[in-house]
Parts: sequence; structure tokens; C-alpha cells
Amino acid sequence: MRNDTKSHKVSWTVPVVVADIEEGGLRVAIEADEAERDAIARAIGLRDLSKLSADFELTPLGHEEVQVIGQVNAVVGQTCVVTLDRVDNTVSEPVSLVFAPPAMIAEVHDQDEGDEPPTEDPPEPIVNGRIDLAKLAVEFLILGIDPYPRKPGAVFEPVHTPPAAEDHPFAGLAALKEPKPVSTGQKPPRKRS
Repeated sequence: MRNDTKSHKVSWTVPVVVADIEEGGLRVAIEADEAERDAIARAIGLRDLSKLSADFELTPLGHEEVQVIGQVNAVVGQTCVVTLDRVDNTVSEPVSLVFAPPAMIAEVHDQDEGDEPPTEDPPEPIVNGRIDLAKLAVEFLILGIDPYPRKPGAVFEPVHTPPAAEDHPFAGLAALKEPKPVSTGQKPPRKRS
């Protein structure tokens, strides 16, 4: 998968046993409750997570592989990077992955050891005969979050302070350019006391 949530301590889990998926496929809709959303928000650094749901369709592909297609939808509370005000953003992230037993993934990896890079991503592992749809939803939520949220209309305008003349890189050269008094070789007259 494109992102790993091992560093995020999230206890929300919705496992699907691969052996229970019928030939015609399986549709599953999941939604995190308030306590689960609060824990997820803390784990991934959001102000809050007022909604997190996902719809998945699991289809057996044969050879013990399963295709998972779906959509993760969420409303995340973030902090504007310009004004530091609260921003609510909507996340709508499509999901399209293939899962396979780890042994099969290892075989595919061994076959792809050639000079050319693989043309498609390798399958995701089926862990202990299960696919955890909640974990999948959180991973795609993380992928869909705007890393630089901005409040509508907020524009960063840097403060422009002109540099002082003495800080100019060529200030020393300007001093050399100024005319100096010309010496005639005569001493100035002495004053009488």
C-alpha cells in the first residue's frame, strides 16, 4: 500500500475473512463511531474527525486473490497554515487494490527481480486470512488529507522590509567609488597663537 499506519496507534478494526467472500463478491459499508474517530484524529494529528465512513466491494479473482474497490469519505478538522484558524475539509478518496496471500506476493516479487521495473503495484498481503477494511479506510484517509490546509481566501503575504544600505552586498564598493579630497602636496598654513 502507498502508506503505512503502523506508526499510528489505531484500534478501529473491521476484518473480513477472505474464505467467507462468496463468488459473487461482498459489499461492505463501515463507519467509525465517535470514540474511534477521536482516537484516529489523535493518532494522525487532526484537530478532530467528525465523519469517517467507507464503502467497499470485495471480489474474488481466483488464485486466492481479492480485488477491493471502494471509496473513503471523511470530514476532517485541521488548522489553516496561514491564519491558524480552524478549517473543515472533506476527504473523498477512491480505493482500488488487489490482496493476495503473502506467499503469492513473494513469488511475484521474485519474478519481478529483472532489469525492468514492475508495470503495476504488487498485491497487498492478506494477513491471517483476513483483510482489515478499517485499517484500509484509515490508510486512504491519510492519503486524502490536505497536508497544507488553507481557510478559503487566506493568502500568505510575506512582510517585505527593504534591506538597510549597509547590508547591501556591494556597500563596500560604493565607499571606494566616493570621491576623496585631492592632496596638492602642500601643508595647510599654521595658525598663529
